[in-house]
Amino acid sequence: MNVRAGTVSFEAGNAATRDAEDLATISESSQDKACELLRSSQTGISSSEAQLRRDQYGPNIVSREQRMPLLAEIWSRARSPLNALLLVLAFVSYTLGDVRASIVIFAIVVLSVGMAFIQEHRSSQAAAQLRAMVKTTATVHRPGDVHSTLEEIAVEDLVPGDVVQLSAGDLMPADVRLLEATDLYVNQSALTGEAMPVEKQAALCHDNIEGALDRSNLCFMGSNVVSGFARALVIRTGANTFFGALAEKVAAQQEETAFDRGIRRFTWLMVGVTVVLGPLVFLINGITKGNWLEALLFAVAVAVGLTPEMLPMAVTVNLAKGALAMAKSEVIVKRLNAIQNLGAMDVLCTDKTGTLTQDKIILKQHVDIHGEDSPRVLHYAYLNSYFQSGLKNLLDVAVLEHGDVHEALGIDEHFKKVGEIPFDFSRRRLSVIVSDKQDKHVLICKGAVEEIFDVSTRYEDAGVIGTLDAGHLETAKQETVLLNKSGFRVVAVAYREMNETKPSYGVEDERDLVLLGYISFLDPPKESASKAIAALEASGIRVKILTGDNEVITRKICGDVGIDAQNIVLGPLLSKMTDGEVAAATTRATVFAKLTPDQKARIVQLLRASGHVVGFLGDGINDGPALKSADVGISVDSAVDIARESADIILLEKNLLVLRDGVIEGRKVFANITKYIRMGASSNFGNMFSVVGASIFLPFLPMTAIQVLANNLLYDLSQTAIPTDTVDDEFVASPRRWDIAGVFRFMVLLGPVSSIFDYVTFAMMLFVFNAWASPALFQTGWFVESLLTQTLIIHVIRTSRIPFIESAASTALMTASLLVAVVGVILPTTGLGAALGFVPLPLPYWPLLAVILLLYAVFAHLGKLWFVRRWGL
Repeated sequence: MNVRAGTVSFEAGNAATRDAEDLATISESSQDKACELLRSSQTGISSSEAQLRRDQYGPNIVSREQRMPLLAEIWSRARSPLNALLLVLAFVSYTLGDVRASIVIFAIVVLSVGMAFIQEHRSSQAAAQLRAMVKTTATVHRPGDVHSTLEEIAVEDLVPGDVVQLSAGDLMPADVRLLEATDLYVNQSALTGEAMPVEKQAALCHDNIEGALDRSNLCFMGSNVVSGFARALVIRTGANTFFGALAEKVAAQQEETAFDRGIRRFTWLMVGVTVVLGPLVFLINGITKGNWLEALLFAVAVAVGLTPEMLPMAVTVNLAKGALAMAKSEVIVKRLNAIQNLGAMDVLCTDKTGTLTQDKIILKQHVDIHGEDSPRVLHYAYLNSYFQSGLKNLLDVAVLEHGDVHEALGIDEHFKKVGEIPFDFSRRRLSVIVSDKQDKHVLICKGAVEEIFDVSTRYEDAGVIGTLDAGHLETAKQETVLLNKSGFRVVAVAYREMNETKPSYGVEDERDLVLLGYISFLDPPKESASKAIAALEASGIRVKILTGDNEVITRKICGDVGIDAQNIVLGPLLSKMTDGEVAAATTRATVFAKLTPDQKARIVQLLRASGHVVGFLGDGINDGPALKSADVGISVDSAVDIARESADIILLEKNLLVLRDGVIEGRKVFANITKYIRMGASSNFGNMFSVVGASIFLPFLPMTAIQVLANNLLYDLSQTAIPTDTVDDEFVASPRRWDIAGVFRFMVLLGPVSSIFDYVTFAMMLFVFNAWASPALFQTGWFVESLLTQTLIIHVIRTSRIPFIESAASTALMTASLLVAVVGVILPTTGLGAALGFVPLPLPYWPLLAVILLLYAVFAHLGKLWFVRRWGL
């Protein structure tokens, strides 16, 4: 069978495959044969060949972000229930012969869709540039003259036939066939739903295995390496991968956020009001005026006026503006809707390393079990860190950068790596097996103190080996406690000389070790940590520390930065608690130590179940589950692949002050969206009372259809600047959540206030200016008053303070409001105004209007203050 590189692909959602035989052939072939089938080698393919294949197969992207055609992009913005309703109304107006009305309605749709399209188009380009700053890379082998060389390339540049290096914390960059694997465990939960990691090996598989995911020498994109290391041959990339075939189905299952649900509920609420009120206005005017065609056109115009058609634009522009503003604060938003979740967050769970500390690990001491300086401990620690092939953490880097140990030991001449037992989170230790010049094998183990104690039976002191009895063990533990209390992170070093050599070694060989001593590291607290935590607390965000570190050093670091660590909850105790007990513990405790990855995720889930909006900040392999469990996952650009890909927000600097700035920006975005929603809801609800009442007692229409539409168009123009508006400090001082009930209460309270002054205007026009006999005069007077009050109300609603005096709107919003108000005042005196049916207003109208506007502003402000005192901002 001829197996062509990159052509193997799965049927989405089906365990059977279109070409399972091809994939099985690769799985059941030797490593060399598998490479031959992919036209590759054990050392990979050349850069030039990789480029040719990249041109052939395209980028290694599951769902390639191609720019839609212009018309398709516009259609994606236009297809909303609001725009559908408006276009139906425009069509109705046109068929009824009112071409002017249909043109105005269509102009309103174009304005809404056009602005949303332009802003989202610009923001998507900016967002693409921002996302490009966060690169996921893969380590590939490139053939050399003698040995292959290693290169870091972008994951999207991988092609079938590449040979990649994998280690703990890596996302699987493609579908691969293992060529070499050492204690490799892979989490395939994203593909299979099985939470437990599975072991993978490089040996060829037999032909009696049905499921591709069950084949031990195949790994698939969408999984991640939990522990161990491997070298693997890329079989398939991009859309041809198993994960790529499922990508559309997975994307369709994306969970709707509370923010999305709130916007959707508000949209349908206003559409429902419009659908009910439109026919009601039609019937009232048809019955009372007798002109059913005119009544229908007026009802259509009223329906347009009640529709919050600019809502999609307001949401899109606000989110896009927020993402760009957050980028200036070194916060990259991967999902726009995560901005609102960030603003609503009231609990932040975070690890302490790099967040509370400087994340600059320095090796300070290398001591024996009595605390005396020991070069031998340093040498063994160096051999362990140097020869390990897995992910080198900051501790390993600190060891390798300490002094000139490499040359002093003559590692290249005197030592050779024989085997490795990789790190995992249950053992919390890592061993390498090296041979010296006499081919004697020595297992060197480095890891968490308690876990090293568990497998040590002897100790070495000044070259003498003794039995590690209870007394010695207690002395060793006291020494590590003293180091921890001083703020040091302690790692134990032990070894075992193998009497009989073996071709390979495993976890069972980590026994009867000789405890050699400790290496201690210092990661000082950040100077900004205390200030940042205080700032977050002042912003209504409780910070909880979730760490896998031990209790003593956790207590020390937390104390240094002002976090109450008196009641630390430990992972072993947590594992014995019920969900109810853990939920209670999350309420009373601030610090949790010695946690496993699953325990971090469990705490996050229970906090959410308790009604909190939870953010999780993490950058390690063990943070992936918690990042996915949180309302908003936050990571840093230097995090491991699995953490970056699981996060919604990426910080370019691991600093809580940077995060706090992002939180404030998220609250500003939500504030401006809320302004538009409150304004639209209250104004439309008030107009409902005004239109229905006026239609009942007036012998003519309160405004013609075209006048209503002109009013609505001008009013919409004034609202386009809301995303630029400033936000009062008190609104961003605490977390903000979507509250549809609060919007409804605001609408019911403030809406009738505007109706009161509409009726005052009606009385003024009828009884002061005798507009009973002049419908055009009445309609002009109400048009101007309605436009000015609607334009004014946003300045009252936008702040809980005294508008214009204690809180001023942005320059753009002030300018837009002023221009629309000026147009509304001048319009009746122009030729366009005459074409719309307006007439010049008498001079006494203007001072009376000024009084109405002033009283309306005062009453609206007082109503707003009562609302704030009763229900809050």
